Amino acid sequence: MLLDRINEPQDLKALSVAELEQLAGEIRHFLIEKLSVTGGHLAPNLGVVELTLALHYLYDSPADKLIFDVGHQSYVHKILTGRKDKFNTLRQYKGLCGFVKRAESEHDVWEAGHSSTSLSAAMGMAMARDLKGDKNKVIAVIGDGALTGGMALEALNHIGHEKPNLIVILNDNEMSIAPNVGALHHYLSRIRTDRHYQKAKDELQNLLNKIPAIGGKLAKTAERFKDSLKYLLVSGILFEQLGLTYFGPVDGHDIEQLIDILKQAGSIQGPVLIHVVTVKGKGYSPAEADSFKWHGITPYKIESGQVLKAVGPPMYTEVFGQTLIELAERDDRIVAITPAMPGGSGLLEFAKRFPGRMIDVGIAEQHAATMSAALAMEGMKPVFAVYSTFLQRAYDQVVHDICRQNLNVIFAIDRAGFVGPDGETHQGVYDIAFLRHIPNMVLMMPKDENELRNMMKTAVEYNDGPIAIRYPRINAVGVPVEPEMRTIPIGTWETVREGDSAVIVAIGPMIAVAEEAADLLKREGLNVRIVNARFIKPLDGKMLMRLADEGLPIVVMEESSELGGLGSAIMEYYALQGRDGVTIRLMGVPDRFIEHGSIKEQRIEAGLTAERCAATVAGMLRQNRKWATGQR
Repeated sequence: MLLDRINEPQDLKALSVAELEQLAGEIRHFLIEKLSVTGGHLAPNLGVVELTLALHYLYDSPADKLIFDVGHQSYVHKILTGRKDKFNTLRQYKGLCGFVKRAESEHDVWEAGHSSTSLSAAMGMAMARDLKGDKNKVIAVIGDGALTGGMALEALNHIGHEKPNLIVILNDNEMSIAPNVGALHHYLSRIRTDRHYQKAKDELQNLLNKIPAIGGKLAKTAERFKDSLKYLLVSGILFEQLGLTYFGPVDGHDIEQLIDILKQAGSIQGPVLIHVVTVKGKGYSPAEADSFKWHGITPYKIESGQVLKAVGPPMYTEVFGQTLIELAERDDRIVAITPAMPGGSGLLEFAKRFPGRMIDVGIAEQHAATMSAALAMEGMKPVFAVYSTFLQRAYDQVVHDICRQNLNVIFAIDRAGFVGPDGETHQGVYDIAFLRHIPNMVLMMPKDENELRNMMKTAVEYNDGPIAIRYPRINAVGVPVEPEMRTIPIGTWETVREGDSAVIVAIGPMIAVAEEAADLLKREGLNVRIVNARFIKPLDGKMLMRLADEGLPIVVMEESSELGGLGSAIMEYYALQGRDGVTIRLMGVPDRFIEHGSIKEQRIEAGLTAERCAATVAGMLRQNRKWATGQR
């Protein structure tokens, strides 16, 4: 096999085009086989095999900078840069990362798990190169979905103004994760189907090439004619007007054509955009037929494409989606908003049931937040369904447009807490810290699916400003669901287990961990109380003062940042109330990024386990006894 001989990009240089085509087939087979065991981003990577081969064939990584937007289409790049033997560990704890990772290889020059960053990174690298007087190439690969992100358009505007030498490759597969939306998507569709322009442009170029020498006035006339042709037949004009030379559309699975176009682009001064059309899931029929499902996939059977899933209670995301449908049937003010994640956010059935009340804005979290504010201002009930990690991108809009104006936007914050194989770029552990200090915000988290439903009803009935519900990327607990949803009084906690030895204050999935810890401590004769701090803001001040009066040691457990999280809020509360002497220990995510692995492994690394909690409580009680008896 040719793939056995490829250990670094330089090994490609000696291959013929025919051998590169053979290698493309071998890589596809390799990916389909490996990901059937580990899971991962299959469809995006099957679509960029030839493109990645052409890039590494022509350019000299890492001297030449290959920048992949998001990075979930970088598996082929990893294979070609010496990591194919590590694919058995893909997305596993201490194994190969599912995104570009600078610590893994010198060939990974930029890393990102969020979209639309590559063009800004390319601009920075190109400017640094020019300031240093270097001659290396800078190439950014960005998808058509990511191109709709505001940051990418900002970067395009700047690139067109400064006109550095760099190449932008637009990988156009008509999808990001979900089908793309928006005017730019339709514009690209017109380019893909405009064969008249391509034919006329080629014929004109052939004609000009037959003239031995074109100089002076004739050359200028020819160029003006070419420009007029572009305006007449429309293709790439937006990019040309922004200051980038446009090539395309190019068949992204024709290696010979890709190499030829890349060579032409390299001879042009200034920025170039190459519009490459690819098929997401290319070479594996189940993935080609449903590239949405196969964008990111769990282990599967290769022959049938059957996805292997564990049996158990529904995911919290599914509970959210079904409950929103029930609420929307009773309240026609409810509108769902998603930034290109209708499937991931559990809204596909909602979209079928209420197509006019489902708004997918594309990869545009900032726009989604401000649009939600305006919807609320006009009397609607916008439900902004967004992953915790992606809400970070709309922070200013949450502060300035929603909370400052005290607008009744409902935030459905999915993937709150650890996310498992997606790792550090997607961990939802910072939203408490960046939301709870904003005036007017209400923030809550359920302990189980029944409480999630009740919180959603509470949020819909709440009319006094923004309100957020955060829930994790795991299966729900499996408790019976009450037939009728109830409203929960804002800012109230509940005691889920009585005890008089110590108190564990916990939220979300940490309630179950606290229960395990309490069972361990009971074997030692200790009865530990467990409090469900379901409202992170506002806190339950009455209960906190009662706990302080009782003088029991308190452990706060949260699958979120220890700095600025629930524990910090409780300590701040006691400080502001002037309550000294309350013994508190915080158990949250430490001040470092937790990498990919299973959620269980991530909790162990962060110390969020029943054993660690039980040991912490026992240690506090021993310390209290020493102080009480004067033993120091």
